[in-house]
Amino acid sequence: MRNYPLCTLSNGQANANPVLVRNIVSDQKEPISAKAGDPEISATEETKVPMVVVPASSSEDPTAFGRVDDEGNVWVKENGGERQVGSYPDGVPDDPLALYTRRFEDLEAKVNLFEMRLPTLAAREIEQTLTSLDEEVKEPAAVGNLDALRERVAKLHEAAKERKEEALAERAAAKAQALTDREAVVVEAESIAAQDPERTQWKNSGQRLRDLLDEWKALQRKGPRLDRADEDALWKRFSSARTRFDRHRRQFFSALDARQAEVKRVKEALIEEATALQNSTEWGRTSAAYRDLMDRWKQAGRASRKEDDALWKRFREAQQVFFDARRANSEAVDSAYRENLKVKEALLEEAEALLPVENLEATIGKLRSIQDRWEEAGHVPRADMNRVENRMRAVEKAVRDAEEEQWRRTDPETKARAEGMLGQLADSIAELEGDLAKAEADGNEKKAASIRDALATKRAWQEQIQGSVD
Repeated sequence: MRNYPLCTLSNGQANANPVLVRNIVSDQKEPISAKAGDPEISATEETKVPMVVVPASSSEDPTAFGRVDDEGNVWVKENGGERQVGSYPDGVPDDPLALYTRRFEDLEAKVNLFEMRLPTLAAREIEQTLTSLDEEVKEPAAVGNLDALRERVAKLHEAAKERKEEALAERAAAKAQALTDREAVVVEAESIAAQDPERTQWKNSGQRLRDLLDEWKALQRKGPRLDRADEDALWKRFSSARTRFDRHRRQFFSALDARQAEVKRVKEALIEEATALQNSTEWGRTSAAYRDLMDRWKQAGRASRKEDDALWKRFREAQQVFFDARRANSEAVDSAYRENLKVKEALLEEAEALLPVENLEATIGKLRSIQDRWEEAGHVPRADMNRVENRMRAVEKAVRDAEEEQWRRTDPETKARAEGMLGQLADSIAELEGDLAKAEADGNEKKAASIRDALATKRAWQEQIQGSVD
């Protein structure tokens, strides 16, 4: 590596030793001039400076744009003339323009980089970068096609104007979208706060409000800043919605606690009533009382889950004492009733053997004896009661039906009416028989067939009435 002596800039300042950077193509260390005022950096140290290297366009002969005179002064050609940009008071190096062409390449790289980044820059960045470039290309201590470079910078002003307008439009659109996004967060928060407290799922709704707050913060971090008035108004609405939700939640749970406390009080009273009844032996009345207590328990509502479960356990335990005693009593009674059941089942067999009724008076006498013994037998188990009672009622009904049928046949009034009807039927039959004989003699078969049908009907009535009289 060559060691360059100190050189003097056109403004009279001494140039420090060049800054060492790594060329990304050759990976060799090359000097770049330090700007006036930069801290001095040792030529023996490697400084890792992050760079975006843009291929330089000034591959032309440096002597086309600059020269070094016999006194070691460095000149650059521009604007149809020359301008001194530096000097070598301690002797001219082998390649005296290298330092100054490197400076030009640095400027050119900045312009290239700006051209590439222009479509993505914001308006403020564009303005700041152009101001810096204008200043740097004004009278740089560099050798190269400065006129062309200044022309490029001048043209960049027009392109930058268009880009600034686009950037401003993009920023306006981004702010509008950001406003829409924030508004959506606020509207959802307000809708959550406006829910009916009796139907609100507090856990889920509370979590959603926390998520919306995180969304709000994320939009603040990553999105464009809103106008202060818009942001303050939206935040006020958002904060108000959260406050209203918290107030509704406190009111709801406060009211819920009050309701549950009242439910607990009512159920404690019901437990006391149930406990007072648990030793009763009035099975029917007490069972009805427990059914009433159960209805009142259901109507009371629910306390908190933990308390309600505990209250229900106490209530059931109080009832269970009574129901266990009733069940034990029923089992004892059923044991005695099973013997009664055997007696009644034997009586049923005896009663059912009376059917069908042949001798009514004898059947009635036997049935009365069975009924007396039936009453003396006593109760049967509840599960068998309907079965045996229904069988006995069936026998009793059959005997009653037979008794009614006999009375109907022997009733004088009924018998007189039947005999009168029999007489009328006999006369009618005799007349029809005469008509039939005449029709047959006349050969009127159609009339004869009609008379035969009428005769068949009359004779059937006659047989039916005669059976009831006999």
